[in-house]
Amino acid sequence: MFPVMQFFTAEAGKRVAVNGYVADGFESVRQVFAENFTRRGELGGACCAYYRGKKVVDLWGGIRNRKTGEPWEHDTMVIIYSATKGLAAMAMALAHSRGWLNFDRRVASYWPEFAQHGKHTITVRQLLAHQAGLFALDVPVTRELVMDVDRLARVLARQEPAWPPGERQAYHGITLGFYESELLRRIDPQHRTIGQFFQDEIATPLELDVYIRLPETIPDAKLAVISRPSLLQMMRGLPLRFLLDAFNRRSNLSRALDGSALPHDNHCIYVRNFEVPSGGAVGTARAIARAYSAFAIGGELGLKQDTLDLLAAPATPSANGFFDECIKGDAKFSLGFMKPSAGIPFGSASSFGSPGAGGAMGFADPETGIGYGYVTSQMGTTLSGDPRDVALRDAIYAARK
Repeated sequence: MFPVMQFFTAEAGKRVAVNGYVADGFESVRQVFAENFTRRGELGGACCAYYRGKKVVDLWGGIRNRKTGEPWEHDTMVIIYSATKGLAAMAMALAHSRGWLNFDRRVASYWPEFAQHGKHTITVRQLLAHQAGLFALDVPVTRELVMDVDRLARVLARQEPAWPPGERQAYHGITLGFYESELLRRIDPQHRTIGQFFQDEIATPLELDVYIRLPETIPDAKLAVISRPSLLQMMRGLPLRFLLDAFNRRSNLSRALDGSALPHDNHCIYVRNFEVPSGGAVGTARAIARAYSAFAIGGELGLKQDTLDLLAAPATPSANGFFDECIKGDAKFSLGFMKPSAGIPFGSASSFGSPGAGGAMGFADPETGIGYGYVTSQMGTTLSGDPRDVALRDAIYAARK
């Protein structure tokens, strides 16, 4: 363990507490984290990194709730939106290591009802790479539907794909996690949802404060409240075409994100005992980094090397390449994770992880042995890497050399 440190940095005329510790040689990361508050619009957040199995960065600071001014604490958790996809993909990878799942088999071989409407040829690999054409549902994604897993399974099974499997890529913004969870229920001897499986087999063994299914026992005092950007900030930061699609209910992007607001709750910040496995996880940066560290270096959770090799391998494009019909740009996905690309770079070529809307990020880099996590209470407005996150990653990679 490294000594806990506290210092202050000026932000908008106020003194912002930055807490935590860094290993020798990683002091520059602490400085960059402080600069996020003075130069990059940070409100509150945390960053953690493991290097070759050892924690070298663990920082947190700012405030967790803009309205109340309550500080970000050591154990503050926050929703991480699509960074959740990386946690769900970990569960699928562990199922592969246990011999329950073959990525190149057809989904219908595990889930016969899935074969409806020409989906019988879709492979697990295609589904996890957003190449199944199942990026949206023909029915509204309501809280009642999501809570009834048997009914949800029937809706998923009868959904007609937008195009033949493997023909195109389209970001399965919310649906991917639902399909993963039902597939896991079919292959898990205990028939657990992906949230329960993640908790039992990954979070609990590694002692992680991150949940795909947030339990009732977590008090609101441990949760950060997301501060959203203004329309002007979004117009300045996001591509116009993306913004127009986001507000157009008929666009592929808008349909793919139907249900993304469901984890939020007006009374208790986030809904308890509820799973949106593509966008509803709540946790700390420390937990995310620790989980990815286990995947970066192996040797834990019973992960087999052949599984880790598959995660590190290059992504396989659709017949139309990596152009995404929802995002309207190139992005690389493989086995439930995002892979680095020219538009969204992170780590080395073997890295795998997932960013979240507004800035959250987590990834494993097997080449360098880095497991990384960043979370924030202030949503950003960039698609290619939040400046706060990118600055921290750059500092970590520079320090480990």
